[in-house]
Amino acid sequence: MPQKILFLKYENLKMDPKKELKKIALFIGKPFRNEEDLEIVLKKCSLERLKNLEVNKSGSLFYSVPNNSFFRKGIIGDWKNHMTPEMEERLDKLTSLKLQGSGLEL
Repeated sequence: MPQKILFLKYENLKMDPKKELKKIALFIGKPFRNEEDLEIVLKKCSLERLKNLEVNKSGSLFYSVPNNSFFRKGIIGDWKNHMTPEMEERLDKLTSLKLQGSGLEL
């Protein structure tokens, strides 16, 4: 049921956020009426804005995990600074296995 799944890639969101946000809006059946509305949503959902909200600087969601731990630099490829080559290989194998036949290519 491909109409129920929308695959997004972080790299695409970073390269062309307007295009990807339009895709999301269309997918959920709520296309933007104008560019101004699109710009408002982009601004409200920006990584910089969200990570600087007070709740994300000092709050915690569960098990005493601080909310700020969910925000890193927002840079494509930064995962390489947090994972070993062994972790990368294990994750690649696992995602290939789990996503096999889904249509998502990584």
